[in-house]
Amino acid sequence: MNGGVAQSGMPASAGSLAQLTLSLLLILGLIFALSWALKRFKFAAPRGRGAFTVVDELIVGPRERIVLVAIGDAQLLIGVGANGMVPLTPLPARIEVSSGIAAQPAFADRLRELMKRPGGAG
Repeated sequence: MNGGVAQSGMPASAGSLAQLTLSLLLILGLIFALSWALKRFKFAAPRGRGAFTVVDELIVGPRERIVLVAIGDAQLLIGVGANGMVPLTPLPARIEVSSGIAAQPAFADRLRELMKRPGGAG
């Protein structure tokens, strides 16, 4: 008088457990690969709120980077590292940065130019 659903008394086979484990590892690997690609190619959501915006950044070390920040109509270079943030220099003229990976060399060239000037951030 077993009116319920018949249940198999056999445990899951080793083959089905291996298939389940490999599927789980494949899905986790795909998630990590996509998150790495999004960070690497900067497909993240735009950063900024109102008049304050991070325009671009240049990674100069494992935990250090230089960030170009726009505040209203002015732009400022800020050094960000393990010890905190340090304002480097306000920029006399706006730097227009187009979106995409090709924009990084222009920012890097402009930064080198500013660093070479006497009275710059050096």
